[in-house]
Amino acid sequence: MPSTPIRKVVIPVYGPELENVQVVSSTIEDPTHDQVQVRVIYSGFSGTDVNMRLGRYPMQKSTSLQNPLTPGYCLVGTIEKNGSGSNKFKAGDMVACLTVYDAEAELCNVPEKYLVSVPKGVDLQKACALIIDWTTAYGMVMHVGNVHKGQKVFVHGMSGAVGYAVGMLCQLQGAEVFGTASQRNHETIKSLGWTPYDYSNKYWMQAMKGMGGADVVFDPLGFESWDESYSILSSNHGLLIGYGGNLATLNDQPSRGVLFPTIKLLSRNLMCPVVHKNTRFYYITRDDKTFNPDLQSLFYLLSDNKIDVRIKAVYDMEDVQEAHKSWGKTGSIGSMLMKVARDV
Repeated sequence: MPSTPIRKVVIPVYGPELENVQVVSSTIEDPTHDQVQVRVIYSGFSGTDVNMRLGRYPMQKSTSLQNPLTPGYCLVGTIEKNGSGSNKFKAGDMVACLTVYDAEAELCNVPEKYLVSVPKGVDLQKACALIIDWTTAYGMVMHVGNVHKGQKVFVHGMSGAVGYAVGMLCQLQGAEVFGTASQRNHETIKSLGWTPYDYSNKYWMQAMKGMGGADVVFDPLGFESWDESYSILSSNHGLLIGYGGNLATLNDQPSRGVLFPTIKLLSRNLMCPVVHKNTRFYYITRDDKTFNPDLQSLFYLLSDNKIDVRIKAVYDMEDVQEAHKSWGKTGSIGSMLMKVARDV
């Protein structure tokens, strides 16, 4: 089968060393039946990339020196060529895709059914941020939390990509937004009309209990943090939405299994008739029937200036090690991206 030379990111060995993520020259075969080859412009970059390098991402595929994993959970790019049976798009069309893997490469073959057209005039960096960061937030706020006017919501990691998106969407729904964030970002967060707390001193627990508790809490940290978040829920059917499980990674701690904390989180629902508190665990997939409609809704909100999609940092693909080093440490808010195309 014909192949094309490309540059791409690989993780041949799992572990904490930055050298475990590299940019190499390689080749890619032509797309097969029902696939489309996309020339990548931007790829998303997040804690998922870091956890994949560490070998901590749940159910991630294996890697080896002979067949290394290429990360990259989502992309924005243009159609390069269609495989047989693919005719929805033509060469040059701008598309978005939740790929899970392989987006940190100059060319990427993906099933046609997962491609979504990017509306003309939409900022491509912001479009890329919507694909996973904002669709994750949208699913939790709109479908799971059903956030509405007059509620108090609490968002852990307000500075982060998903946390910021959650706060923005909750505010758009008319909720009052509280949460935790790095002290260096508090002034920026206050300018949004939100109330930030320092996670480490735990005053946020006392403050929220003093206000009667939160109607919805969004917690990507897991482990002990889910216990603490549960304690600040309103007794009027407050809801804790757990996702991620990033506490160990953020604190440079050894890997901890998330299965038992998740079971513990969900088992709390057995006490719901007594304590009137609920829990959910959220995980997004591109096969969700809501994924494409949610992304289309976000494109509309962005085009209509209803949401402020902020980009924290954009790294050239060749600087992928610096992106890994900087994750969780940059002094701003919003999403991180990888610029894959050299001519942008």
